[in-house]
Amino acid sequence: MCGIAGWVSFGADLTHQGDVLDAMTGTMACRGPDGRGTYVRAHAALGHRRLAVIDLPGGAQPMTAGTPAGEVCLVYSGEVYNFRSLRDRLKALGHPFRTESDTEVVLRAYLEWGESVVDHLEGMYAFAIWDERDQKLLLVRDRMGIKPLFYHPTPDGVLFGSEPKAILANPLVRKAVDTDGLRELFAQTKTPGWALWKGMHELVPGTTLVVDRGGPRHRTYWYLRATEHTDSRDDTIERVRDLLTGIVDRQLISDVPQCVLLSGGLDSSAITALAAERLALRGERVRSFSVDFVGQEENFVPDEMRDTPDSPFVRDVAAHVRSSHRDVVLDPADLSDPSVRQATVGARDIPNGFGDLDSSLYLLFRAIREHSTVALSGESADEVFGGYPWFHHPQLLRGGTFPWMMVIPPLSLAARTDHIEPGLRERLDVEAYTADQYAAALADVEHLDGESEQDRLMRTTCHLHLTRFVRALLDRKDRLSMAVGLEVRVPFCDHRLVEYVYNTPWALKTCDGREKSLLRQAAAPVLPRSVVERVKSPFPSPQSPGYAAFLQQQVKELVAERDAPVFALVDRAWAQQVVAQDPASMPVAVRGGLERVLDLHVWMERHSPELLLD
Repeated sequence: MCGIAGWVSFGADLTHQGDVLDAMTGTMACRGPDGRGTYVRAHAALGHRRLAVIDLPGGAQPMTAGTPAGEVCLVYSGEVYNFRSLRDRLKALGHPFRTESDTEVVLRAYLEWGESVVDHLEGMYAFAIWDERDQKLLLVRDRMGIKPLFYHPTPDGVLFGSEPKAILANPLVRKAVDTDGLRELFAQTKTPGWALWKGMHELVPGTTLVVDRGGPRHRTYWYLRATEHTDSRDDTIERVRDLLTGIVDRQLISDVPQCVLLSGGLDSSAITALAAERLALRGERVRSFSVDFVGQEENFVPDEMRDTPDSPFVRDVAAHVRSSHRDVVLDPADLSDPSVRQATVGARDIPNGFGDLDSSLYLLFRAIREHSTVALSGESADEVFGGYPWFHHPQLLRGGTFPWMMVIPPLSLAARTDHIEPGLRERLDVEAYTADQYAAALADVEHLDGESEQDRLMRTTCHLHLTRFVRALLDRKDRLSMAVGLEVRVPFCDHRLVEYVYNTPWALKTCDGREKSLLRQAAAPVLPRSVVERVKSPFPSPQSPGYAAFLQQQVKELVAERDAPVFALVDRAWAQQVVAQDPASMPVAVRGGLERVLDLHVWMERHSPELLLD
C-alpha cells in the first residue's frame, strides 16, 4: 500500500527543501509504518512511506533506474496484481530485475512503454514518476479510484500526495475553504476531481496528469464504455464465476498475513468462500473477521435499513468454509469515544459525518491489524451487480436526483443541510448544487444505439453508482484501513469484471427475479443456502439508544461553548433543539446530523481552516 508525496518546481532549487518533504511524507506515517524514503533533486522532491506487503526486503522506495539520458524515479502505492506476468514479459524484452517487488515491475514497464504503462497494469494503484530525461512528472491513478491521489498546482509546478494532509504540510498551501468547497462537502455528490481545500484537486480515476515546463496535461485512459453483450445467460454466469475465481486467486498474493472481511451477506461471503477454496489448494486455511455490537443479535429489531442481524449468517459461512474466524464486538461507548472520532476525521481529512459507520469500520480494521496486514473485502458488489433495493423501484430511479439520496436517511437533503447555519444554508443552496451535479453525471453516460428505455435507465443507474457512489465508499475504505496500516483489497473492483457486468443487460442481472442474480448464481455452488437466499443488508449499525444519548451529550457540551468555531457553519438553535429529544425515538437522519456537527467540530479544531464565505 503505502503513501506518496512530492513537490515539483521548475522555478526553484529544491535540494534544500528536504525538511519540507519530510514533513509532507511524515503526515502519512500510518500508511507506511515499515519504512520511509526521499528523493530530492533540483526540480523534484519525492517522498514515500512503506507498508511492506510483497518482497519485504527488496521493495524499498523511492526506486530509481538509471538511463544514459538521465535518472527515472518512482514512488508508488498499491498493488499491481499482474506483476508476475508483466515481469516475465519485460525480462523477455531485455529488462534486468534486482528485486521481486511489483514496484520494480511498474518502474521497468514505464521505461519500456512510457506513459502507456497504464494500459498494461491491472490492480489498485496511485503513483508518481519523475523522469529526469524529459524533466517531467507523471501522476497515475487506477481505473476505479481504489487508491487516492491529490494534487495542488503551484505557479511553477505542482504538489501531490496520497492524502490532502500531505499537501497541506507544505507552506505554499493556503489552508482555505470557500463556498464551492462547502457545497460539495454538504451535498456529498462525489464530484469528480473535487477536494475540499481551495486550489487542491483529486486526480480523477482512470486518468493521468503530466506536469512539465509546458504546464499540466490530463489524459483519460479508461472510462465506462457501452458495448454490446452477446453471451447467453449460462455463459454469462460462467464468465462471472471464472473472472471472480481468477481475481480472488491473484489478490491472495502476499508475503504477509492476510484475511477476509465477512459480514454474512452475499458479497463478502462469496469472496470468503472463493478465498477459502483457493487457499485450500495451497494447504492454507482462510482467516475471517466480522464486526458486531454488544446485544445486537439478542435485541435486534428490523428497521428501515436492515431485516436481519448479521451474526447467524456469519456463523453459517464460517462453518461452511471452515475459516479461522474472529468476531470484533463493539459497544456504544467504543463508537462514541471522542478519540475514535478524532482518528476517523483525521484519517479522512474531511468531516463527512458518517459517524458510527466510520467508527465501527475503523475499530474493526484496528482489531484486524493485530493479526493481519492484508484483507479482502466484498465492497462494491452492490454497485457492480445492481444490488441496492432502489435498483428495483423505477419511481426512485426516475426521481430526478441520485437515488441513494432518496432512500438512505443520513443522505437525504434534510440530513445533509438542516444543521447548517441558516444564512450559510441559503448561500450554499445545496439542493440546486445537487441538481446540477446530477445533470452533469447523466451527461457522462454513454449509451448504445437502439437500447430499450429500460436498459437505458438501468445503464444510467449503474453508471451513477460506479462513478459517484462507489468512489465515496472506496475512499472511506482506503482512509480508515490505512489509518491503522491495513491493506484492504476489493476484488469486485477489478476493471475487467466491472466492464463485463456493466454491459450485461438488466434482464440478465436479474435473471432469477432477485437482486444481484449473476453474483448469486455464480457463487451459489460455494455458499450455504441461507446466504444464497438472504436479502441484501447494509453494513451494521448499533440500534441501542445509548449511542444517540452519547452523541447528544457531546453536542450539548459543544453548545455550551460560547465561542466554538464550528458554529460559523452549524445552526446552534438546531443543535439545542436536537439534544433535548428522546434518544430512543430519534430518527436516523437526525442522529446523522449530530454526527456531522461533531465531525465538523473535530475538523475545525484540527485544521483551523480559513473560511471564505463571501
